[in-house]
Amino acid sequence: MKDKRLASFVFTVIILLITMLFSVSGPRSALPDYSYAEPPPFEELLPSGKRWDDLVMINVLVGGETVEMSIERYLIGVTAAEMPASFEHEALKAQAVTARTSVAYNMQVAPKTRHPDCQVCTDHTCCMAFSSDEQLRVRWGRDYVVFVTRIIMAVVDTDGVILVNDDLPLLAVFHSSSAGKTESSGNVWLQDLPYLQSVFSPETAENVPGYVSSLTVPLQVFTDTFTEDHPEADFSSSVDSWVTDITYTSSGRVDEVTIGGVRVKATRLRAVFGLRSTAVTFRLTANDVIFTTTGYGHGVGMSQYGANTMALGGKGYKDILSAYYTGCSFASTK
Repeated sequence: MKDKRLASFVFTVIILLITMLFSVSGPRSALPDYSYAEPPPFEELLPSGKRWDDLVMINVLVGGETVEMSIERYLIGVTAAEMPASFEHEALKAQAVTARTSVAYNMQVAPKTRHPDCQVCTDHTCCMAFSSDEQLRVRWGRDYVVFVTRIIMAVVDTDGVILVNDDLPLLAVFHSSSAGKTESSGNVWLQDLPYLQSVFSPETAENVPGYVSSLTVPLQVFTDTFTEDHPEADFSSSVDSWVTDITYTSSGRVDEVTIGGVRVKATRLRAVFGLRSTAVTFRLTANDVIFTTTGYGHGVGMSQYGANTMALGGKGYKDILSAYYTGCSFASTK
């Protein structure tokens, strides 16, 4: 009897050991990962109810193809492409309003001649950057639902709101980060608009990645690159005389500088050397020219990192936009 009980006990233990071994090393590795569910269709994440942005359709030039979509769908793609989804809700709302204002500006004030059959395009050098739903799913992966919901709510919560000047949509340009102050539009482009003047912007190196950065260019590359753009430049003198007579705008950015005897705008210099901003200093050594820049972008209009800093400090999206667009008003397109 004892032998039978012992045999039964041993058999049970063996079965348990085999089961444990099988579950640890066998089929478990072949099972699907149920910890992550496939994100639902985009349409299921949109809230119900009528919204102006969702009712108005526009033509968007996407990679050479005309695609019809609602303003709401376009704004979601633009806001997601232009501003980090991790930013504060009020900053995301401010970004959504600038994007909506840009659409209205293109439709009512200055239609784009590059694509007359489309109100907007997805080329950031012409209109604004845009990310499709498929691109966002790849970029965000398991965070897709969380991030896209944040973007959707920023657009929905500002439905129909735009910035106006003299009852017309204004040119709501923006940039990544400023060097203490934004830049006046007249120092960057031909038109000096009253609502795009230099104002304080609160972001610092503590909350902006790469706020201060350096670009080192070998002397030969520097002279070759500049001469290609300005053939009349003369670099036959000593290196320490190549960069002279620097002047600055009221925002502290470089306005003009003489290089190789040629007077150039800092905006042109930024384009030639791919500088992050015109808030730049120059240092010439025996081997290199070192550009050190602060901030990122043309500096005009809303600073995105400045907007996020203000939102972290408790400011609402209208406070943020009013701070960056001098004397602006808000209107509803509904």
